[in-house]
Amino acid sequence: MIGYNYETDFRLNTEDLYTQWISKTIEAESCSQGEINYIFCDDEYLHKLNVEFLNHDTLTDIISFDYSIGKIVHGDIFISIERVADNAQDFKVTFEEELARVIIHGILHLCGYKDKTDEDAQVMRLKENHYLNQLKSIS
Repeated sequence: MIGYNYETDFRLNTEDLYTQWISKTIEAESCSQGEINYIFCDDEYLHKLNVEFLNHDTLTDIISFDYSIGKIVHGDIFISIERVADNAQDFKVTFEEELARVIIHGILHLCGYKDKTDEDAQVMRLKENHYLNQLKSIS
């Protein structure tokens, strides 16, 4: 089950489309879907989590808490809508494109991908681009 929770005024207009896309991504990664919760929030909310749970005193666009068991994907994915909007401007893409990238980035983490090294980050970016193209084909 994929749930969407809102700690800010933002709302996804097409939850069903995102759910379909996320589910197909998980399946394509040879994983099974468990319980996944997206929590959309603001910078302040996510910053508090970053400090409290990760001991990072920085702003970030996403934090994923992975509760997966083997290949069954479970987790909570927190996304700062403010960071997504700022990053979209910085990267010269639409808000929707940056949001989709961050949404699938969180799922890829839950599927086992890392991004701490340059090599891992490159693999993550290739996967993100692949699945962003998949979203375009179903929307």
